Amino acid sequence: MRARRISPLDRDSYQRAARLILSHHLVTAQYPDRAALPLLRRWATELREDLLELFGYRLEVTETTARLFTVADRLDPGGGARTVTDRPFDRRRYAYLALALAALGRAGGQITLSELAEQVASEAGQVPGVELATERATDRDAFVDAVAWLAARGAITLADGDAGGWVSDPDRGEALYDIDRPVVAALFRPPRALQHLRSVRGLLAAGDGRDGDRIADTAEVARRVRRALVQRPVVYAEELDDDARLQLALPRTTAGIELLTGLVAERRAEGVALVDSSGRMSDLRFPGVGTVPQVALLLAGEICARVSDPESVPVRLPRPADAEAELEAGLDAAIPAAGVFASLAGDAGAGPADTTPAQQPAPTHPLVEDSWLAETAAKLVDEFGRTFAAQWQADPAGLLEAAVTLLQRQRLVARVPGGVLALPALARFRGVVVTVRERDPRLAPAGEDSNEAEMS
Repeated sequence: MRARRISPLDRDSYQRAARLILSHHLVTAQYPDRAALPLLRRWATELREDLLELFGYRLEVTETTARLFTVADRLDPGGGARTVTDRPFDRRRYAYLALALAALGRAGGQITLSELAEQVASEAGQVPGVELATERATDRDAFVDAVAWLAARGAITLADGDAGGWVSDPDRGEALYDIDRPVVAALFRPPRALQHLRSVRGLLAAGDGRDGDRIADTAEVARRVRRALVQRPVVYAEELDDDARLQLALPRTTAGIELLTGLVAERRAEGVALVDSSGRMSDLRFPGVGTVPQVALLLAGEICARVSDPESVPVRLPRPADAEAELEAGLDAAIPAAGVFASLAGDAGAGPADTTPAQQPAPTHPLVEDSWLAETAAKLVDEFGRTFAAQWQADPAGLLEAAVTLLQRQRLVARVPGGVLALPALARFRGVVVTVRERDPRLAPAGEDSNEAEMS
């Protein structure tokens, strides 16, 4: 690894660059900030070699962009694009994003928002089930969400006008954008032409063990495990096959990641998690600020107390079948068969395969029932509700759903019919202590409560 030859004085800078590109994959002159691209250009040579060695990732750095081409071993139901308000993209927004990228690739140096919308609407009309009608406010909102995603990454830059005005009244509002063609070209570079695929599995890594073939290359198994460690909040040994489980247990598998990123590998019998105390690499910090993260932390502590209570003997169930197969089937069903070049399409990934290791019986985990979760959420609202945001104080059911979703995204719980399973990593949040700090109401900003909760 080139990281071993970097002096201790420069290592922090190098690790910041590594965390940056692993977090964002695309870095431009303005995304995620103006200091990011110069930092990556400084360490481009070293990062290129280390990322390829550790993960099999390919890094391309130009004067205006840095693009990390990752390797996907599996689909991630929780990943994907999100709006500026942190809402996940739906199918319509993804369709508009793809069509907008195609339109920008054919455009010149500038384009107005209405012109872009007209081109996307024209292309959308040729795709069954996709439509952009600018007279509908919902379509305009979805389209501008896709445009804002592109603008945040520097593919387009607002030169004049206001997109909000166009959303309010497309006949009177307008916005003019400069197009950065290198960024547009870097945004969408699939490993295979989509017209050559009959299944989304064709975009996944070849020879990842999903088709039942045993991987003989130990180095590639180690890379697959390292990819899982930087892509998931925690990697459980139970979800790996024997070869990968062995690599997960070896300290040398994580040593390179720790040196590259500055993260610390936390090992337990059940698995490994990379701890990012700086918060500079995690896309979803936990514990975090805000009502939902605080309630999720409180709920985590309550679940830990529930399952560890000697007087309570919870039902234990294995983790549910991976939702990846269902996700694959849904994506494959949406592939337009008429657009696939049959003569060039291979049979790889023709259908979802069972990814559950079959070498040993699946471990079981304690079940926490929905009724108990609802009662606990109501109790938390009664006890700490005055510190919560106003929108959640009157919606305990919605607050519970948001908190459980957050815990699931962190792989601390798993949803099952009738409740959730408490997964091993949840135990690191047991014993949560809550302190309500009183603030002078005269110093509180308008519209905010004068109390707030601190948790540790």
